[in-house]
Order: sequence, then C-alpha cells, then structure tokens
Amino acid sequence: YTCSSATAGDNRKEVFMLSLKNIRYAVGRKEILKGISTAFEPGKFYVIVGPNGCGKSTLMKVFSGDLKPQCGQVEYAGTDVFKIGKKELATYRAVMSQQPELHFPLTAEEVVMMGRYPHFNYRHSQKDEDICIQAMKKMDVADLMGRDYLTLSGGEKQRVQFARVLSQIWEAEENLTRYLFLDEAIAHLDLKHQQQLLKISKELCNHGVLVVAILHDLNIALEYAEHMILMKYGNIVYELPQPAKTINQEIIKEIFEVESQVIALPENKKTIVFSS
Repeated sequence: YTCSSATAGDNRKEVFMLSLKNIRYAVGRKEILKGISTAFEPGKFYVIVGPNGCGKSTLMKVFSGDLKPQCGQVEYAGTDVFKIGKKELATYRAVMSQQPELHFPLTAEEVVMMGRYPHFNYRHSQKDEDICIQAMKKMDVADLMGRDYLTLSGGEKQRVQFARVLSQIWEAEENLTRYLFLDEAIAHLDLKHQQQLLKISKELCNHGVLVVAILHDLNIALEYAEHMILMKYGNIVYELPQPAKTINQEIIKEIFEVESQVIALPENKKTIVFSS
C-alpha cells in the first residue's frame, strides 16, 4: 500500500473521541478494508450494517485495537490505540463478539469476574464482587452464578458474556469516555433478551458511553441506531444520521441487492418489509 495521511477527524478531536483515518487491511492479496475514514462521538449509539464479507467485523477488530491495519490510524481522544497499553485500554473499552470462545469449566460468576481483571492485579476486591453481582442482576442471570458456564444454553451464555462486558466498563474515571463494541451480540438471544441487551446498551449512551454495534436485522438497527454506517466491498458507502428518517429502498437495494418497501410509522419511525 501507499499510505496517505487522511485528515478525517484531525480537527475534531475535542468532539469525536474515536477516529479512523485511511484504514486499510488485507490478508494476502485480498483487500478487506479499503481506506476507511470516519469518526464516532461519545454518548451515541452507532450501528454498522452490510452484507456478509463486507468487512464489518474486521473493521471493529481494528478500531477496538485487536487487529493492526497495514495502513491508517485509530485514535482514542487523539492517542493512537496501538500506543495504549492493552490493560489500560481494557479498563474503559469492552468488546463482545457473537460467540465468545471459552472452554474452561468456570462458573457463570467467574466468567463475569473476568470483566474486572483489568481493574486489579492479584486479588479482586469486594467492590469488584459487588459490580459483578449488579451486572448479573441487570442481565437476569444472577440465578446462574454457581452454574458451570459450559452447561448453559447459547442464550444464557450470551447474557452472561454481556454481564461480563458490563462489569468491565461499569464505572468511568472522571473525563474518560467508555467504549462498548458489540459484534453480532444479539445472536442466540430470544426477542425479549435481544431487546434487553440493546436497551441497556442504549441507556449507557445516556451516561456518555460510545456504543458501536454490528447488526444484521435492519429493523432492529433502525429502532436503536442514532447513526448508521452502511458498508459494502470493504468501503463505507453511506453514513446516515437519524437513519430511521433517512434510509430508503434505493439505499437498501444498493447495499444488500434486495427489493424492499420502507414504510413510515408514527413518531418519524420506519419499518422495512422485504419483497419475495
């Protein structure tokens, strides 16, 4: 690659706490991300959508600091994410994937306590225990505390994992933005618990947390997204502020190559019906 110094976000660090500049990532000769630049504002709920293989999860791995791009920069409040220590970053940035891998026979409570690991060195405190209990109650999994995590259903595991990431960013240091990244986190959940997870995430935005979620269901995305990023072929094609007002069937056709109807609902909301 020839890496140019893109300027997206350069003059907006005081507003945009997470900025991506000319992000390029490839595996072998396959270019997965093709020079992406964008920025995220704290206290907002962002949703990334797009067809399979368009680069959504790779992009999230890059801006979460888990995958280093061949070109470009990811900055948290003006600091290169790859210059921030992993443990320090984990005290205010939590990531939840679709199917977190765990093969050890831990109790559900011990899995949730893993979210507190960045906050202590050798032994957890009573405060850490209290936070874990609160997080488990928040996700209605307090009754699973002593259960072997490996014996839980897929949905129960997912709720325990979300309690883990909640415990990780439960508190905020003064003037420090917290970040929550969800990669298909509502997979394996029934409708009730999908709504529960997303509502709690949206509530976090009211406390200044920056939430970015990858979702497949466009109607669910429209219900929660304050800003929608639509990707295709490793590029951001559209960024829609207030997507429930701005999305249309032409955009859906271009991104997903399917026919649809976008139906207006009360309170400036919309729902999408896909044609057969």
